This record gives sequence, C-alpha cells and structure tokens, in this order.
Amino acid sequence: MKFKVGTRNETTREAWLAQALMQIPAGSRILDAGAGQLRHKKLCVHLDYLSQDFAQYDGKGDGSGLQTGSWDQSEIDIVSDIIDIPEPNGSFDAVMCIEVLEHLPNPLLALQEFSRLLHSGGQLIVTAPFCSLTHFAPYHYYSGFNRYFYETYLPRYDFAIVDFQANGNFFEFLAQEVRRLPFVSRQYTGSAPRLWERGAIYLMTAMLEKLSGNDTGSAELLNFGCQVRAVKN
Repeated sequence: MKFKVGTRNETTREAWLAQALMQIPAGSRILDAGAGQLRHKKLCVHLDYLSQDFAQYDGKGDGSGLQTGSWDQSEIDIVSDIIDIPEPNGSFDAVMCIEVLEHLPNPLLALQEFSRLLHSGGQLIVTAPFCSLTHFAPYHYYSGFNRYFYETYLPRYDFAIVDFQANGNFFEFLAQEVRRLPFVSRQYTGSAPRLWERGAIYLMTAMLEKLSGNDTGSAELLNFGCQVRAVKN
C-alpha cells in the first residue's frame, strides 16, 4: 500500500528516543532497564551504558499471542528483578525503560526503584504502549498506559515531567490494526482475506490516511503510546 498511515509507530518512537538520549551529557551513567536484546544500546555510544533484564523470556513464551520466536539476552549486564536492581542509591544519571511497563506485574514498584537509583537531577526516559495486543506472554500484564498514569504516579515518586508526547493518534492506531488483519485472519481463522476483502482493507486504509491528516487531537482518545522524559527532584 502506498499509504503511510499506521506504519509510523516504531520509527516515531525511535526518533524521539534518539533525541531524548542526546540531551543527556556525554559520559553520564545510564541504566537501560528491561533492556531485552539491547536494541537501544547503539543510541548510547556517548554514555556509560549498563543494561538490566530479568532474562527469563525465551522468544516462545507460552505460545499465545505475538511471540518473537527467538530472544538472545546473553549480553545483559545485570540479571535481576526490575524492582530490585543491585546498584546503590543515586548511582545513575539516567534511566531508560522502553516498552517495558506492560510486562511488569507491578509497574509502580519499578518507578519507585528508578527513583531510588537516580540522583537528584537525574533523567527518566520512559515509553509504553497506550494499547497493545498480547505479546511476550505470559509476561504481559497490562494493555497499556495513558497520560494520566504518568501525571498521577511520576510525581508520587519524586519526578517532574519535562517532556510528554503522544505517539500517533486514533486513526493511526486503527490503521495499524487494519493492516494487521491479513496476519490475524490467517492465524486465527485459517484463511487469508479474499480479493474483495483486501480491497476493503485498502479503502479503509485510504480513509484513515485522510482522517489522520485532518486530525485535531484524537490522540487523547487513543494513540500508539506515550513518550515521557522526567527529572528526579
């Protein structure tokens, strides 16, 4: 399809993250909490990078929902529970936690731990989906987080939000899932969309492209996810 609507979730998030990380002074000590396969390490070449993960996901999980198939965490620096990381109080200049909160049984305890690890003036960089399909199961506990989660809980753990952005909007999210219809149909009905159904997907995507271009704020209803940078008081 020639339309771009629904395809910009990851690229928009990665661009925001790269910009946020560049605002951290060179040489700063940063923790990548829930680092997975260290995909964001390349954005931290100017920083003293340390990774953490519980390292129990194997790519297959329980076989439900979306799985990766394989998952290599052999290069993780700290293998621990994210709510009990063996590092001293105030020992980091920055913590990033990217697309992880939905995989934590108690994300508030993770925020509390990040607050402990950061010194005053340290930066917390967080992204998480507003809404998400089941993935990495059984380690998937929440469908997503909206702005009110961050505005309510970050201050309780001594953080001040300095940058908040919604990634995408209602129409972008719908387009992402419309594009996923052929895969979901094959996976759960055993058949691919027929010609006229593929045509309907095309027309729906065209409509969503137009609506997204005219959008005036539907991100407040639904978006791909929130992108947050906060400073420890």
